[in-house]
Amino acid sequence: MNEKHTISCLVENHFGVLARISGLISARGFNIDSLTVSATEDPTVSRMTIVVDADAVKLEQVKNQLNRLIDVIEVQELKEGQFLDRELLLARVQVNSKGRGAVEELLKRFGGRIADANDHWVAVEATGGTKQLDQLIEQLRPYGITKLVRTGRVALEK
Repeated sequence: MNEKHTISCLVENHFGVLARISGLISARGFNIDSLTVSATEDPTVSRMTIVVDADAVKLEQVKNQLNRLIDVIEVQELKEGQFLDRELLLARVQVNSKGRGAVEELLKRFGGRIADANDHWVAVEATGGTKQLDQLIEQLRPYGITKLVRTGRVALEK
């Protein structure tokens, strides 16, 4: 049975590393749910946080193959409860004068805020765990989400 797994890779900050890693994963038939690349405390090293849907055997194969890539320094699977994760969500939601207050109240409950607005829509911003943002989206849907973007998971082991 497949489930979502979070992999953290430290990689050398070189041209083409992202393409090689994403190519290796997709060539093995995995769908990448999210992939983020960010700087680390060392400017020559980047951290890739990859969320894939895979069974345990295939996941182990991918981790082993990632470890063989020349630009990969470290590959670590982050187990549930052993890491802190966040995502950023931006969405444009249709509102009228009375709907705006309801959206603002909803955002307060989720720790979000209105980032921009006009008479017809509000742009909302929220950060949180994946499940929390999934819940926020479901509660915003009745208002009419016209645009939605998410960064994907970034994670830090505890």
